Amino acid sequence: MIDTLLKIITLIAVFGTVFLIAQVFLDFTFSRTAHTRAVNKRLKMIREGSTREEILARLRKATPKTMTNLPPALAGMVLKLERTLMTAALPVSASQMLFVMIGAFVLIMALILLAIGGTGIEFSAGVLVLAVAIAACAAIFLPLMVISSIAQKRRKRVEEQFPVALDVFVRALRAGHPIASAIELLTTEMEDPIGSEFGIVSDEVSYGAELTDALSAMADRWDLEDIRMFVVSLSVQNETGGNLAEILANLSDVIRQRASLYMKVRALSSEGRMTGWMLTILPIVAFIGLFTVNPEFYLSVAGESMFIIGFICLMALYAIGFFWIRNLVNLKV
Repeated sequence: MIDTLLKIITLIAVFGTVFLIAQVFLDFTFSRTAHTRAVNKRLKMIREGSTREEILARLRKATPKTMTNLPPALAGMVLKLERTLMTAALPVSASQMLFVMIGAFVLIMALILLAIGGTGIEFSAGVLVLAVAIAACAAIFLPLMVISSIAQKRRKRVEEQFPVALDVFVRALRAGHPIASAIELLTTEMEDPIGSEFGIVSDEVSYGAELTDALSAMADRWDLEDIRMFVVSLSVQNETGGNLAEILANLSDVIRQRASLYMKVRALSSEGRMTGWMLTILPIVAFIGLFTVNPEFYLSVAGESMFIIGFICLMALYAIGFFWIRNLVNLKV
């Protein structure tokens, strides 16, 4: 009986010791995690000892720039790539990304040609076109699709955060804070990506930029109409006066109602959008996968005289279908 009681007391003591150690460890871990998650990238850089000039330069490094030395069509494509890279928070510029993609294209192209040459298949124009298509899909189109998906998710995150940021801004104004102090409050209370974006606005205003110009630049970087309406509201209030807190509170309600309507439209069009994604991605993935698993499937017919014409027509039809489906599922609310 005494031995059994001692065993029970020992087990209870061991359990209590392990439980207390686990609680201390989990409390320490969760407190650090919560603190880390509550701080945006800009505040992390401040904590690391970076100056405001360094922070502003690093955060604005990937800001899209106007390409005046390029043709309009090419400049528009480069600007769109820069905006996508900035939205996706990738620490590379458009020129660096283009250099990496071109290098990957050349490398994959060389590997495919070496592999084809090692099999003893005769080189022809059709084989060259096939190798170019495979390398372009693997080195250019698939990475761009992945980067675009990441950028779209972060852009949606900003759209979700912006009404909350307006609520914080309105509460700060009603508490008596000036506009600059309210924006500074957003830089410490909001998480990324919008916390660091308002940090850029705060730093630009501190260095002498107009508030509306800094906010307009933020709206242009993210291409968001919600932020543009916010800028218009501030501009109108500066010129005509009025209760800015009430104006922004109404704007927050309008943005939330529009977001609710947008989500309903997305829910009703989800089948079409998913079909569009599948019809866009599946041909490229199937093309690369089938060539990797069974290259003879394409190489056996690549030497035919009609292969080049048929393959080019197939790529043209795919491009037409891609833009057609994109316009069908790109619903504006």
